[in-house]
Amino acid sequence: MKLDNKEIFKTLNPNKVWIPVLFGIGIVFVMFYSDPSITRENLRSVFDASWPSILLAILVIFLRDAGYVYRIREITDKHLSWTRAIYVIILWEFASAVTPSIVGGTAVAVFILHKEGIKLGKAIAFVMVTAILDNLFFVIGAPLVLFFAQGSIFPDSHVLELRLGKSLNYIFWVSYSLYALYSLIMAAALFYRPRVFKWVLLKIFSIRWIRKWKYNASEYGDQIIESSKELQGKKAKYWITIAVATIFIWSSRYLMLNALMTAYVDLSFTEHILVFARQIIMWIVMMISPTPGSSGTAEFFFAQFFYEFLTNYTFVGSILWRMFSYYPYLLLGAIFLPRWIRQVFFKKKEE
Repeated sequence: MKLDNKEIFKTLNPNKVWIPVLFGIGIVFVMFYSDPSITRENLRSVFDASWPSILLAILVIFLRDAGYVYRIREITDKHLSWTRAIYVIILWEFASAVTPSIVGGTAVAVFILHKEGIKLGKAIAFVMVTAILDNLFFVIGAPLVLFFAQGSIFPDSHVLELRLGKSLNYIFWVSYSLYALYSLIMAAALFYRPRVFKWVLLKIFSIRWIRKWKYNASEYGDQIIESSKELQGKKAKYWITIAVATIFIWSSRYLMLNALMTAYVDLSFTEHILVFARQIIMWIVMMISPTPGSSGTAEFFFAQFFYEFLTNYTFVGSILWRMFSYYPYLLLGAIFLPRWIRQVFFKKKEE
């Protein structure tokens, strides 16, 4: 993985917050004016919320972020202080928010950890472990929720049928297969046969049409080998701790919506399970979104997946959901990024 400072800072650019914001606002306006069922009364219904449930949703968000900070400290063997871990997570979330979901903020995360004093091989290893664990949550969780939902996991939506036909199932399975395959290959490369992985890469990039990237492939293979060495000898406690933290993080992410929805409607225990399960399915579908942070895509799918629970509160529910789970990281990233640059680049030079 080649860290190009110029390219990294094209991503870590506070001005980029406007791109996903405009995408999100645009889709909200389209939904408002194209759906006759959405009226001004729907907008006023935002004040119908139960404040204890809203506060619970906010608390769950803080717990999720605390889980992220705790996990990155554990993954890096506490190399990062609590303050530095907070900076890393905020900037990592910011990078993910301003890049398409299919791209993610992997290179930026490696760059941030490297600038925090972690050598490149370890930084790549830590980011890869994080990505593999996150993907495994979906790879293992999706079949489980499909089994327990017993066929009611995909929404019965006229809009989805009209625009996608029966392709939602295909989109889900394509996304799921891609992430399952990526997780399997990366896990095998990192933990089982890193040198075989490099050999396969070199064979693939020896093909005439892609031969010009062979050097980059070789370099990436070397970094995988180095990263694999960095992870050797980790005890069971290390892996159990970060695996439990990963389950806690993603469960908190989804339970926030459960809490938010109860601010407007009463959900039975079975409906809570179904809402939680549908978020896993929706998230996998959104992973191939071409827009920054799935802006627009997220709002569209939210309405289709959760209308049957929220009905007239769906529109305001989608806005609050994104306000709580997405837009704060754009704002925090724009605030923390200049401070981080001063601390990491200028202060270190002065020292």
